[in-house]
Amino acid sequence: MPGFSRALCAAVAAVVAASGIAFAVPDATAKSGTQPGSLVSAAPLADGLRLPGADDAERVTYWSVGSDGAPALASGAYFLPEGAPPPGGWPVIAWAHGTSGLADHCAPSLVGPALPERDNPYLTAWLAHGYAVVASDYVGLGTPGPHPYLDVEVEAHSIVDMVRASRAAAPAISNRWAVVGQSQGGGAAIATARYATEFGRPDLDYRGAVGTGVPAYLENVLLPLGPGVPPAALPAGLTSYVFYILAGLRGAHPELDIDSYLTPLGRTLVDDAENQCTDQAHRTAEGVVLGDVFSRPLGAIPHAHDVLADYMGLAENGYDRPLFIGQGLTDIDVPAPGALGLAAAMTANGQPVTLRVYNADHSATFTASQQDAIPFVDGLFQGV
Repeated sequence: MPGFSRALCAAVAAVVAASGIAFAVPDATAKSGTQPGSLVSAAPLADGLRLPGADDAERVTYWSVGSDGAPALASGAYFLPEGAPPPGGWPVIAWAHGTSGLADHCAPSLVGPALPERDNPYLTAWLAHGYAVVASDYVGLGTPGPHPYLDVEVEAHSIVDMVRASRAAAPAISNRWAVVGQSQGGGAAIATARYATEFGRPDLDYRGAVGTGVPAYLENVLLPLGPGVPPAALPAGLTSYVFYILAGLRGAHPELDIDSYLTPLGRTLVDDAENQCTDQAHRTAEGVVLGDVFSRPLGAIPHAHDVLADYMGLAENGYDRPLFIGQGLTDIDVPAPGALGLAAAMTANGQPVTLRVYNADHSATFTASQQDAIPFVDGLFQGV
């Protein structure tokens, strides 16, 4: 696909120049074409974004797969522990970040995590335990094109391909890896667990997954939304997540004509969400009544449940490696019933899932769970 690669890279360069975001996208045909995981560029991470305790850190751009199945650019950063790597290289934690926004300038590899005071100590602890941290921004976040927020297969491709690209940039990184994520990233980690072996063949050795604050069965929450439903304002964070989902779905599936389900107010708010990081999106959503956003029910989408489940649904079976789900009982960002229901369904289906619950909210569960997640992951790397 050399013609496609040159054309896409030219378009990328034009968008990057117009946006003012400083990252280089050289001609990918000089590397390995557009195969998933092919490294496009690598450069030292911007000042202030390096994790404490990281011996080396770079921002990488690489090829992955978009919602339409075509090659798509993604970016991210990797961090190596201090000291000499063990035989075979540093084992890998593929970090799946939580919601940071949809605009390119919200990408963690460009600006850091949305909650650095929470996420940086968490990631530094993994470095201190001898793991390289490999962190995808996900397709379309920090690179041209829409970010298909919560698209499970795109997130899985982004994460698997980030491991490949990081290994190409840093030979000290092992092919043995596990995925760990929180919130949006908790869902991405569980989605990756479902596809990791398939997408990682033949060169990667996937071991297992950790997901906290996992947004499960959101398709069931979205289906009742429509004119007048709900009739009162919800917490601004929940409302802004709906705008992000609608924007992601609109970009990933233009054939659904999502705009036709929205009022003029709704279209404006979803348009705004595409250009906002989380803090600004929450402020914009303050006091907005979701029932005023819709001109007709989302359930009127043809085969609505199947469409939404295919886009963002997390599988109840098909996992071939151990996975850990941590859920806070007082979490209002990602309420407990979804993750608990998913874990129950996995257990009923004989899947290798470990569930831990915490008397804590969204962020407190994330930090508290690490004392359980680290020995769980250490066990994944025992033996060969």
